[in-house]
Amino acid sequence: MSVGTRKGRLGLAGALALTASLAAGAAMAKDPIRIGVPTALSGTYADLGNQAVRAVEFAVQEADKAGGVDGRAVEYKVYDSEAKPEVARRQAEKLALEGYNLLTGTIASGEGLAMAPMLERWDALYISTINKSNKISGDSCTARMFRVNHMDAQDAMVIRPWLADREETKWAVLAADIAWGQDASHSFVEAAAATGKEIAIDLFSPFGTNDFAPYIQQIRDSGAEAVWIALAGRDALTFANQASQFGLFGEVTTAGVSFVTDNTVNALGEISRGIYGIINYSSTLDTPENKAFVEAWKAFYNGDEPSNFEGETYLGMQVILEAVRRADSVVPIEVARQMEGGTFSTILGELTIRAEDHQIIAPNFFGHVGDYNGKLKPIITMTVDAEAATPPPDPACQIGELR
Repeated sequence: MSVGTRKGRLGLAGALALTASLAAGAAMAKDPIRIGVPTALSGTYADLGNQAVRAVEFAVQEADKAGGVDGRAVEYKVYDSEAKPEVARRQAEKLALEGYNLLTGTIASGEGLAMAPMLERWDALYISTINKSNKISGDSCTARMFRVNHMDAQDAMVIRPWLADREETKWAVLAADIAWGQDASHSFVEAAAATGKEIAIDLFSPFGTNDFAPYIQQIRDSGAEAVWIALAGRDALTFANQASQFGLFGEVTTAGVSFVTDNTVNALGEISRGIYGIINYSSTLDTPENKAFVEAWKAFYNGDEPSNFEGETYLGMQVILEAVRRADSVVPIEVARQMEGGTFSTILGELTIRAEDHQIIAPNFFGHVGDYNGKLKPIITMTVDAEAATPPPDPACQIGELR
C-alpha cells in the first residue's frame, strides 16, 4: 500500500499537486476511482479547503480498509484553487485531463459555477459539497453537476420559522459580496418580509475584507436590534473579532449562516457564545449512522470530531463511491446516471438526489453556540425534516439529457 503525504500537512499553497493513493492497487483488477479536489489551500477560505481535503482523505482510507470499492482502488489529487473561480476552472481542467475527473471539494459557489459549463468538454463530473448559491440548482444547472449539500434556498426554509418567533423587529444584514452571499442576503430579506420584520440596512463586504469597522459602524447607526451575518472562513473570524472589540455583540442579537461553524467557534472561543445560526451538519446528531462515522473519524484524526464542512464533504464521498459501485464504472456519465434520482444511505439517513435539478433533499437544522460535553459547540435546537426543508425545483433549471 502506498500512502502519499501532503507537504506541510496542507500548510503550503500554490499549484503543486497534492496526491494520495490509499489503496492496494496491485490487488485491484478494475480501473481506480480517481477523485479530483480543486479547493482553497490558501487565502480567505484555506481553512475550509483543508476541511474538505480531510473529509476526502478519510473516505479514501476508509475505502482502503474495506479492500476498495467493488474491486477498485481509490485515489485523490488536490490542487489549490485559492477560492477564485478562474483558478478553480483551470485547476479542475488539469485534474480532469490527468484522469481525476470525479471532481469535488470547491468552496466558493463561483468556483462551481465557473466549472459547470466545461464539465462535458472535460468528460468530468462535479459534486458540490459546500457551494450554496441557488444558481447551481437553478438557472446555471448542468447535467454533469450535482449538489449533496444544502443550497441557500434550503437554509431559507429554516430561517423563517426561527425568525417568526424572535422579538427583534429591526434587522441589519451583512453578507460577503460573492454569489453565495448575495443569495443568502436575498433569502434573509425575503424571510424578514414574510415574518413582519424590518431590514434596517443591507450591506455587502468584498471577499477577503480586513477592516470591518465601517460596516460595524453602519450597523450601529442603523438602529438595528439584531444582525444576520453571511460570512465564512477568514472573513467570519475577522468580522467576529472586530465586532467583539467594538462591543457590537453586546448591543445586538447576532445570527447567521456559515458563521457559527465548528472551526469558527473553535477559533473564536467565548466570543462566539450565544450566537445563533443555521447548522447544516453536526457531529452531535444522534443517529446510528452519524455516531459510527464520528467514532471512526475520531479514531483516525486523534480524537478530533468532524466539523460541519467535513461532515458534508464526507457525505458527498459516500454518494460518489456508492454511485461508482452501482454503475460498475468510473466513466463520469455512467456515474452521473446513478446519481440522478438516486437514493443513498448517508450519515444524514436515506437521501435522494432530485432528477429535476440534481439537488439533494435533506433535513436541515438551526441552533446556537453553547456548552456541549464541556466545550463550546454549535448546538442544534430545531430540526426541519427533508421535505419541509427543501423547496420545489426551480423552473429555471433545465438540465437536459445526460450525455
